[in-house]
Amino acid sequence: MKYYLIVGEASGDLHASNLMRELKKEDPEAEFRFFGGDLMESQGGTRVKHYKELAYMGFVPVLLHLGTIFANMKRCKEDIALYAPHVVILVDYPGFNLSIAKFVKTQTRIPVYYYISPKIWAWKEYRIKDIKRYVDELFSILPFEVEFFHGHQYPIHYVGNPTVDAVEAFRMNHPEDFTTFILSNGLTTQPIIALLAGSRKQEIKDNLPDMLQAASTFTDAQLVLAGAPGISPEYYEKYIQGTKVKIIFDQTYRLLQQASAALVTSGTATLETVLFRVPQVVCYHTPIGKIIAFLRRHILKVKFISLVNLIAGKEIVQELVADTMTVENVRNELKVILYNKIKRQQMLDGYDRIIQILGPAGASEKAAKQMIKLLRTTK
Repeated sequence: MKYYLIVGEASGDLHASNLMRELKKEDPEAEFRFFGGDLMESQGGTRVKHYKELAYMGFVPVLLHLGTIFANMKRCKEDIALYAPHVVILVDYPGFNLSIAKFVKTQTRIPVYYYISPKIWAWKEYRIKDIKRYVDELFSILPFEVEFFHGHQYPIHYVGNPTVDAVEAFRMNHPEDFTTFILSNGLTTQPIIALLAGSRKQEIKDNLPDMLQAASTFTDAQLVLAGAPGISPEYYEKYIQGTKVKIIFDQTYRLLQQASAALVTSGTATLETVLFRVPQVVCYHTPIGKIIAFLRRHILKVKFISLVNLIAGKEIVQELVADTMTVENVRNELKVILYNKIKRQQMLDGYDRIIQILGPAGASEKAAKQMIKLLRTTK
């Protein structure tokens, strides 16, 4: 069968590439065409556009590149119609992908599958109308989404979480002790506080200075910063110069495997930190904290921002967001997870419950099998 996939960022490229690998196992004659990245290209097929040509974040960048965005959307629609795949598989990235879904559903007879559903449970809940109209099958990687979509009379498939797959595969293939890790990175024997300050420049700019200031108080530990892919060492230098932090690139999982505690900007990294069972504080600073705090209380539909607490359905980790993200608050919470054995164990017990809720590894395999089963039964 012919598959057309569309992703809009690095995480989508990763998850889509794993899905493609599993689709090939189930369908040896699988052919791929896609808007995606290097990882997808490594699985074979034809890349029409790189996701970096699509990804504009924030109101102003989107406004400045509207012409390019519309041109890419037009190209994508025309290419799908010309290729005539057996299915279009959309991966997250709702602003672009829901427009594509509408075109495919109204202008062709090609089924539309959505892998990694848009996070409409947080905000823009009105998008459920478009999903119900234009998406044939929705494959979720977050267990709490099942109840949300069922509440809107829209059935979905929970396939497990691919982050579980990634962490489990890493642990199996990279058994490593603390000594080996510190020697290979020129570190000391002190316990490690890991700093995961986000993957985008704005996140790093907003969060890293306060993280460093708060964590530097703990002189009995060493600070290790996980450098994000695509961010140059020179960009980090203006924030870390004059500090004792050590920065390492392309080793986030190795770092988490050995860390005693972590300061983490909200996102998938919070879930990865859970899976490595590292006590953490979620930090998300914004320049207009009080305004964001107001919007969070009155616009966001959820009580929490971290995947950790959302999956648990209660507070497992402390979230310092917007107006509560201060150096003093970070320092106080870090002190708790470093030295309070009871609180540390309570957090780890909460982690174990989250790991149980997520279920076993095999999300990509399960998604691929369900997709092909559905396609073969609806032919």
